[in-house]
Amino acid sequence: MKRGKKYAEAAKLVDKAKKYAVNEAFDLVQKTSITKFDATVEIAFRLNIDPRKADQNLRGAMVLPHGTGKTQTVVVIARGEKAKEAEAAGADYVGDSELLQKIQGGWFDFDVMVATPDMMAELGKLGRILGPKGLMPNPKTGTVTMDITNAVHEIKNGKIEYRVDKVGNIQAAIGKVSFGTEKLVDNAKAIYQTMARLKPSTVKGVYMKNITVSSTMGPGIRLDEESLKS
Repeated sequence: MKRGKKYAEAAKLVDKAKKYAVNEAFDLVQKTSITKFDATVEIAFRLNIDPRKADQNLRGAMVLPHGTGKTQTVVVIARGEKAKEAEAAGADYVGDSELLQKIQGGWFDFDVMVATPDMMAELGKLGRILGPKGLMPNPKTGTVTMDITNAVHEIKNGKIEYRVDKVGNIQAAIGKVSFGTEKLVDNAKAIYQTMARLKPSTVKGVYMKNITVSSTMGPGIRLDEESLKS
């Protein structure tokens, strides 16, 4: 893949053979950001797991200490009192059958969908549409729930979802370049602690093979795992 001059200059600042302490790494993330906009910062974990095994197919959600810097548009599929609860909690769109028809017709102006359990039978019919887009509510990520207020508040306050891909990687946005080192470090340590806690008991040997951080279009910077533990 051919890279531009700005990327090449930024990449020169990074020693590919080195694993950086977390504070130094995020200082570098800011120095190597080459976009004109406030770039997203991502963390990627290369894990020694086999997603084909049920206990190693990691998926879930968590709230980052400082959020992601992105305002999530939330749609809630619910009826009656739960619909009213969703509106009061600050959901951007609330509805039931009519809203599902709108989505079936190609409307996707939202980032996260939350649903009450009683709506899942109707919602399941849209699985082929919502699934590939990563929008299908799931109990594992707290988006199928009766506690609509908490679900909406968590999403609005920086909740992220994570899911291992077919080769054992987990990647997630943990903020913006403008957050500065301290907030990015806090968010990185929070997700690291979650990943460490999720280590399947069946995994033998090294669990986390590699941890990398980068900004949008910026070079990857390897993290020293030990520096994330304090």
